[in-house]
Amino acid sequence: MSNDPSQRQDDTASESALKQGVFLHTGWRSAGTWIWSRLRALDTVTGFYEPLSNVLADLSFADVSAVRPTLTSGHPPLAAPYFDEYRPYLQEGARGVAGYRKRFGTDRFAREPDAEFPALQGYLRSLCERSVEQGKTPVLKFCRSSGRLPWLKRAFPEALHVSVLRNPASQFASGWLLNQQWSNPFFVAAPFRVLGLNQSEPLVRQAIEVCGVSLPPIAPSSEDAYAMACEQYARTAEGNNAYRAFIALWILCALRMAEGVDLLIDVDRLGQSRDYAAALRAEFDAHTGLSPDFASARDLVEETKRSAPRMAGIDGRSMRAVHSAALKFLKTHGGADTAFAELIREKMVLANELTEQWR
Repeated sequence: MSNDPSQRQDDTASESALKQGVFLHTGWRSAGTWIWSRLRALDTVTGFYEPLSNVLADLSFADVSAVRPTLTSGHPPLAAPYFDEYRPYLQEGARGVAGYRKRFGTDRFAREPDAEFPALQGYLRSLCERSVEQGKTPVLKFCRSSGRLPWLKRAFPEALHVSVLRNPASQFASGWLLNQQWSNPFFVAAPFRVLGLNQSEPLVRQAIEVCGVSLPPIAPSSEDAYAMACEQYARTAEGNNAYRAFIALWILCALRMAEGVDLLIDVDRLGQSRDYAAALRAEFDAHTGLSPDFASARDLVEETKRSAPRMAGIDGRSMRAVHSAALKFLKTHGGADTAFAELIREKMVLANELTEQWR
């Protein structure tokens, strides 16, 4: 630091302006876990994995060590188990992370916060405050927060809100292939579940209609029962319908991103441009003082192209109309500036190219 008093004041002001945490808003199979892992690897970070996951409702000390990446997850190797950072929030002989409620696990798309939000805010704040007290920067990686992104941004203005965007064809293909190869229907079922549990919201209902989604023929009597029904439905779901459901959820999340995140990560570009990876690292440093290394990012677009022959059960050529309808939906609802709308258009053009090879 300079010996010049005015320079020291400038440095102090700059440090105080740094964000006090990172909220990483991602989607399933978006490469969000890899991005989180690069931040978690930093000594000054406490990295919370999926703070809204329903796994946390039943987590025990004995479970923590066992929950690690599997060969089929596609996740990077981790130095510590996924949920290692939650140990201080567990009690011997009991299950569940302190402050967590199962209802946190379903994303919401209402304009205003629901009745559960004060409890959710208190829970997330407890994670953040404990980390800050220990001199660490909390990094929270979500898969269930994009619909609530505006709520969280208003409630946690001191955090850097980062969204991860991957083209929908690649993101869907990652989950679809897991179901094909390993009979894991979770990622195919997830869009049906989120859409179904939010279908009373006019915005969600419109996205369902615009994309031509057929939901499971069962009324959501309870969230757990509906989740099970959706997994069963996903096991035999018609491929085109599964993709339409995914696109409906993807564009709803994009609409929430358009309303204002602090930083957007373009995963497709990240794997193709070392300059972009370096610029992204500099952005994190400028906002938070953290300097994650993204140089080893894989080219996930190229991987999607190579996997095209294995994408069975979907007529990719018919997806152009769905991409077009979703893009129109985004533009109709406003909130997206010209640059963001153009980025989403580019993602849909890329999705057209990638799905063209699916049969």
